[in-house]
Amino acid sequence: MKFSHAVIPDIVICEPSVFGDERGYFSEIFRKDKFEGFIEREIDFCQDNESKSELGVLRGLHYQLPPFAQSKLVRVIEGKVLDVAVDIRKGSPTFGKHVAIELSEENKKSLFIPRGFAHGFVVLSEYAIFSYKVDNYYSPEHDRGLFFDDPNLDIDWKLPANKLRLSQKDLQQPLLFDIVCFNFKDDLYEKNINYRR
Repeated sequence: MKFSHAVIPDIVICEPSVFGDERGYFSEIFRKDKFEGFIEREIDFCQDNESKSELGVLRGLHYQLPPFAQSKLVRVIEGKVLDVAVDIRKGSPTFGKHVAIELSEENKKSLFIPRGFAHGFVVLSEYAIFSYKVDNYYSPEHDRGLFFDDPNLDIDWKLPANKLRLSQKDLQQPLLFDIVCFNFKDDLYEKNINYRR
């Protein structure tokens, strides 16, 4: 298994080794010891989630506030998505910047998104089955979002606007400078603060 830092170094790209023959293939998708060795801290994933979405479905950008902030390890089982993580840590040198990477059943890459980031994805194939681990439980009361098309973010979702399909909730999320953010200086970005220009 190979690990590398994305343009925003706290985000980690995981590429498994795939061993195949005429019968099929085998691959280790996650190894706790190797992964923790690379990120140099412990991670305790406690919940696995899976969703199926059709072409053009955009889910995001989502995050949870402390004490239910979540790190995520995301991957695609079938199909292809553009996966996006936005830095929402006030004081971070990459605040408001994002990482966008294609995840697919072909490349078998996973993306680790730590606490302090908003996350979303759009389906680029006929459909996609999306799977992810989180290190904190889902809490509706702490669930928050960021508007996917905020011009401050400048995200290219790879599909024309008329092909995107979003929930009413995601169409009404606030802009970057109106959200509750994380404080970059706090350990694991556990404290949240209001940040406005």
